[in-house]
Amino acid sequence: MNELTINLKTDSRVPLYEQIYRYIKSDIQSGKIQKGEKLPSTRALSRYLEVSRSTVELAYEQLLSEGYVEAEPYRGFFVAQIEELYHISRGNTKEPEERRQERKYQYDFTPNGVDLNSFPYHVWRKLSKEILIDDRTELFRSGDPQGEYGFRNAICSYLYQARGVHCLPGQVIIGAGSDYILMLLSMILGTDHRIALEDPSYKQAYRVLAGLSYETIPVGLDKNGMRVSDLKESGADIAYVTPSHQYPTGIVMPMKRRMELLKWAQEDEGRYIIEDDYDSEFRYKGKPIPALKGYDKNERVIYLGTFSKSIAPAIRLSYMVLPGTLLEQYRKNSSFIQSTVSKVDQLIVQRFIEEGYYERHLNKTRAMYKSRHDVLIEELRPLMKICAISGEHAGVHLLLTFKNGLTEEELVKSAEKNGIRVYGMSAYRIKEKKEEAATVLLGYANLSETQIREAVKILTRCWG
Repeated sequence: MNELTINLKTDSRVPLYEQIYRYIKSDIQSGKIQKGEKLPSTRALSRYLEVSRSTVELAYEQLLSEGYVEAEPYRGFFVAQIEELYHISRGNTKEPEERRQERKYQYDFTPNGVDLNSFPYHVWRKLSKEILIDDRTELFRSGDPQGEYGFRNAICSYLYQARGVHCLPGQVIIGAGSDYILMLLSMILGTDHRIALEDPSYKQAYRVLAGLSYETIPVGLDKNGMRVSDLKESGADIAYVTPSHQYPTGIVMPMKRRMELLKWAQEDEGRYIIEDDYDSEFRYKGKPIPALKGYDKNERVIYLGTFSKSIAPAIRLSYMVLPGTLLEQYRKNSSFIQSTVSKVDQLIVQRFIEEGYYERHLNKTRAMYKSRHDVLIEELRPLMKICAISGEHAGVHLLLTFKNGLTEEELVKSAEKNGIRVYGMSAYRIKEKKEEAATVLLGYANLSETQIREAVKILTRCWG
């Protein structure tokens, strides 16, 4: 073969050598260039394409390294046998016609939102570059199954300062998301347990635990959180709670109820409390109450934390602090499970915490969410004659409970007709509750102050 007809685009962001590499690779994969066929010399092709010889050499070196061509001394480059090469087909990128189309809303008050515009991209890039700047092969080997020691140590320091939790790195296990953490916990505990969950509840935890074959029992709430009297009657030996900001009601569990829960756990051997401290960083009234784990003198609290709310959901980085009584069970039943989070990601977040970026990011986002929280409450004032606000002192959502006879379905649908998505309380119930006052959730992390004002004006017209 003496020449290749390649239309190079000099105004493209794709480097010239990569355009040449892609073209030849595509022709080899499609069979246009056959096995054993000789490619033009680097000198000849560079002259033909009017590019530097080094540009063509880079393209050939890439093809050589991937096994598409072979170099023969003094003879040149020849197309290799490619049947055994790994090839990812682009396939059909069109959406299947039968796939359900998600409705687009002008305003979405999702309670699970995170403001990604405030994500510290420049800091993340800087830390990533610093970690990857050297050829550190150790970064790409299998790491500690529990997670990297330095990262676990950074988490311990943060929990002590911010949440009043005393723990050692040996108690911390890192995992990719809360779902994985719960699955790992089930291996540690075994499935011969009855788990009580708050109702209404964080439904994803309920679905995961039920899917792991646990017997799950919904336990009702009062103004202070999970009712301990009902918990005792349930026969459960594990209680799953969100005491810092109950999801979805927003209840902040007072100290007296926390002590009652701990007392329940201590009354019988083998009882545990799973404390999901998913968004304790965001509190707008009074001083933060230390985590339940901070008062755990008898090693009965399994603490779950995540960086999904405080940094970004895509980080998929969660952790669990095991009580000392479960460490032996972990080592016996589950320590062979490798960590599901890459060393690189762990090191980035470790440095993010240790170098003070995490604290600054939290302060910034807390102030931003507080401002949106205040705007939302102010804009809702015209509706206060027909509804009441609750759960507004922490987290990134609040609740509106209506007393004008409108049903939850009517509230959700009238908002939907006006391009606004709100969330009904019934979607978070494990056990259906009849004759309940209509309640909707309004999250504000995803919306700007301007969007909040515009959306609430529309809601006031359709609900008022």
